[in-house]
Amino acid sequence: MSASNYTANIHPTTASIPAAVWNSLVPSTDGRADNPFLDHAFFLALEESGCATGQTGWQAQHILLKDQTDTPIGLLPLFLKSHSMGEYVFDHGWANALERAGGHYYPKLQGSVPFTPATAPKLLVPSGNLEAQSALLSTAQQLAGRHDASSVHLTFVPEAEASLAGSLDWLRRVDTQFHWHNHDYSSFEEFLDTLSSRKRKTIRRERRDALADGITIRWLTGAEIEEQHWDAFYDFYEDTGARKWGRPYLNRTFFSLLGQYMADRVVLMLAYEGDTPIAGAINFRGKDRLFGRNWGATRDVPFLHFEVCYYQAIDYAIAHKLTVVEAGAQGEHKLARGYEPVLTHSVHWIAHPGLRRAVADYLEDERPAVEQQQEMLESFTPFRKGERQER
Repeated sequence: MSASNYTANIHPTTASIPAAVWNSLVPSTDGRADNPFLDHAFFLALEESGCATGQTGWQAQHILLKDQTDTPIGLLPLFLKSHSMGEYVFDHGWANALERAGGHYYPKLQGSVPFTPATAPKLLVPSGNLEAQSALLSTAQQLAGRHDASSVHLTFVPEAEASLAGSLDWLRRVDTQFHWHNHDYSSFEEFLDTLSSRKRKTIRRERRDALADGITIRWLTGAEIEEQHWDAFYDFYEDTGARKWGRPYLNRTFFSLLGQYMADRVVLMLAYEGDTPIAGAINFRGKDRLFGRNWGATRDVPFLHFEVCYYQAIDYAIAHKLTVVEAGAQGEHKLARGYEPVLTHSVHWIAHPGLRRAVADYLEDERPAVEQQQEMLESFTPFRKGERQER
């Protein structure tokens, strides 16, 4: 396919793009992807484990953009999808509306990191060339036509990418997540000092109660993570996934591949009762932030979820001087624990004129409601009066 002064090659697998080429197009520092979810190894683990393949409704259609000298200069990780599961930006209502009107919503094209609600650039052009980024968007639209796809969706994109797409007549959507911000705290107690007295007491009580029965927490990363740890964590993950989604998105093989390919980017936090692991959470470490992903437990301990997923993540970020903890999608309960609301962005191109008009009207009404909710949530942060403004 061609787009302006560029040539676009469509890759039906991650493996068909050399890791060195892929990673050269990803924002990185000292040869390491700033965002671990953009690393070729993460996509490859999803593919080789069978979690994100055509058989599971995630057929790779990655766009590799080359200039006139045949040099790769841009990448858009993209999938042809037959459903809307594992995305965390919900469009089921749009699909139902089109299908009730006699159209078809699937297949669609999805630009995202599968099963990962973390903001990361999708228009991967290291030079920041807006023309090349626009060419990636244009190519995705052309590809939708080739596949008779209803739409193209790029989810959890930076605001700058959302603005560019919006200027090219894509529809923009916002939502809310909760992130913790490190203001050069030297300890968890220093962070607690910024909260109201009542919130400080509540968090101290929750931490005390979570560990009351002699439960201990271990942080494991890199070579410290052995197959026995993956076995334990997968049991936790599978239990949570079965209760939330009916069938977990990730399989056991995926976690072993993570251990082989990028264990140094993984922080596995396991809660032990004696020598027996009873709960755990998986986190991924980026350049300046920690991304909390999945959690589970085989024993119900009051407040252990908060301890393992939120408070331990804060401890880790402070200890390693990381600036942000992203705790995944949804969860207003994070607000009371020092996690603040932030806006996330997605963009959508819809081929069907009628559906596009309907979705545009819907988003025009939705956006002010989300922004109003954002303001309300900000007013409920647990910080002492005046503390948030000073920060």
